[in-house]
Amino acid sequence: MYIADLHIHSHYSRATSKECTPEYLDLWARRKGIDILGTGDFTHRAWREELKDKLIPAEEGLYQLKEEYCLDSGYRPESKTPRFVVSGEISTIYKKNGKVRKVHSVILLPGLEAAERLSTKLETVGNLHSDGRPILGLDCRDLLEMALDSCPEAIFFPAHIWTPHFSLFGAFSGFDTIEECFEDLTPHIHALETGLSSDPTMIRRLSALDRFQLLSNSDAHSPSKMGREANLMNIDLSYQGLSEAINTGIGLEGTIEFFPEEGKYYYDGHRKCNLCLSPAQAQQYDGKCPVCGRKLTTGVSHRIDQLADRSDEIVLSGGKPFESLVPLLEVVAASTGYTLASKRVQNQYEELITSLGTEFSILRTVPIEEIRKISGEWIAEGITRLRAKKVICNPGYDGEYGTIRLFEPGEIKK
Repeated sequence: MYIADLHIHSHYSRATSKECTPEYLDLWARRKGIDILGTGDFTHRAWREELKDKLIPAEEGLYQLKEEYCLDSGYRPESKTPRFVVSGEISTIYKKNGKVRKVHSVILLPGLEAAERLSTKLETVGNLHSDGRPILGLDCRDLLEMALDSCPEAIFFPAHIWTPHFSLFGAFSGFDTIEECFEDLTPHIHALETGLSSDPTMIRRLSALDRFQLLSNSDAHSPSKMGREANLMNIDLSYQGLSEAINTGIGLEGTIEFFPEEGKYYYDGHRKCNLCLSPAQAQQYDGKCPVCGRKLTTGVSHRIDQLADRSDEIVLSGGKPFESLVPLLEVVAASTGYTLASKRVQNQYEELITSLGTEFSILRTVPIEEIRKISGEWIAEGITRLRAKKVICNPGYDGEYGTIRLFEPGEIKK
């Protein structure tokens, strides 16, 4: 079984960490236990050159970091060497059917040569040099056509499909159906990315989406955020194996998810007024902030309510299983009462990784008794509760992350 995170960014994207380099992406993939990692930002020429310099071909369509660039901080756990697949996110802003559309899409390619070809085509449309995630005035349907014309093996899927401002179904700039977006090329769309503020249960409320595979990725802007969402794949380690899993579901065993409430757009709200509202509460105010009167940001939960043709209690047979997790560093902080940045939390995280292995193995499979021996009672109890989904959620809204608590206020203090 492989864990794959296919949507991340390089240090050439805006608002990203300077450590989004091949060296640190490889290191954090080892820490996390990620086996297949998207390169991100293939449209940026300087990033392609950096990838050519620091990666070597591995299996068909995949790469690995050259040995001389591998970082070893003294505690890197024994793990499989991560593989890179060429990937990139593209932002398209254009007018269609009388409305301005803003949609993000992810493209995977079978090699850097294919990335060079497609990037050359896209350079005729817009500027690819100022941002690793370029903004193009191009219809999504036409972007898909250009990708397939340039490389028939390209894998194309809409990114974080519910994000209010930049997604396929976004409340402010998206569409109500996939067909309206991709028209005659809709049959070439086989998968959708859930995004941090939704999970498969929420998405399956729309029967029109039943035929699509559901992917989850981190969209990480720093190496430490990689793997906050990921895919579980039982495939041949190759681009073809990856393609088959995404396009047909064969080998796509499930996903690892955020608790959707922790996402930045789960509920409606207005961050400037510190106002977070459920869909029912927002409807009472006709979508207007009761504090300042401005328009509320419609959250993912509300947007799904608007489009859904199934109740939120339905359980579908045949769906892929998923696990809801919280990053290990957050678990340590929540279980000790300290902040993420505190030295104590950082040290306990390092000790866990050093002693027990990768982050995913600690969160998912390492016996609780082994965790207790290393970390003590509270962190072991925190991971026990996480595995049982016994968490307390404060929903995110209007760009503000939600919070997941593992203990009631005062429990740790007692």
